Amino acid sequence: METYIKPIIPIIESNYSNFTQAERTIADFFINNGEKMNFSAKVISQKLFVSEASLSRFAKKCGFKGYREFIYQYEESFVEKNEFALDNIRQVLDAYQELLNKAYKLIDETQIGRISGYLSRLYRVFVCGMGNSGLAAREMGIRFMRVGVDINSVTDSDLIKMLTVLQNENCLAIGISISGEKEEILFFLKEAHKKGAKTVLITATNKESFKEFCDEIVLVPTRLGLHFGNVISPQFPISIMLDILYSCYIEQDKYKKETIHDDTLKALKGNKEDNLY
Repeated sequence: METYIKPIIPIIESNYSNFTQAERTIADFFINNGEKMNFSAKVISQKLFVSEASLSRFAKKCGFKGYREFIYQYEESFVEKNEFALDNIRQVLDAYQELLNKAYKLIDETQIGRISGYLSRLYRVFVCGMGNSGLAAREMGIRFMRVGVDINSVTDSDLIKMLTVLQNENCLAIGISISGEKEEILFFLKEAHKKGAKTVLITATNKESFKEFCDEIVLVPTRLGLHFGNVISPQFPISIMLDILYSCYIEQDKYKKETIHDDTLKALKGNKEDNLY
């Protein structure tokens, strides 16, 4: 059986925007480092020309008690890189494996359970995204509609803004933005929050400011160049998270949801048969 490690790199990457310049120097080192060495605070502070206090603050921003705990986790998950050049097939497969490993670290099972509860309990669901995130939003809408969720997926800039008028305490507003910077998505979530809707942001960027208007911040993995789709589809990290959410949702009252799914497929099949005559 394949064993997935829990790498620490995605935690660093998701908190990158919160770091000072000195802390980004530290982050860049640990993200790009490819060799084992003496990672003591004294050695690393001298190597990077930063203070040991900066190392401690960096570790705490990553969610650890201090640098010692951080470095213990880093060494545990350290994997030496292969030295030989990768062909195209290996490059793609390694990219997928990297994102799967990162997703394993970022998954918060309790959070996924809460969001599944929102999907079951709230009257209407709206999921919004643009570009590649919009494609993921559309797929989410189709999949969850098949199991009985009253869900609308919207990918048009103006329609996303118009949706804010429909939000209330009986709604779940889900925004997808890998960068966490898409203005339309942030506007949608802020306005939905003001109107009492539950709000969920699916993103690769963890910013403190998101907590002001998001009930849940679902972190997905990322890698250099992913936004441009130069190796694999930028949708892939989002798809991982949506598959996990879908699986968790189905498990709640599984028989009822599978029945709805089967009825939906029968309706679609019946439609096609009717069109033959």
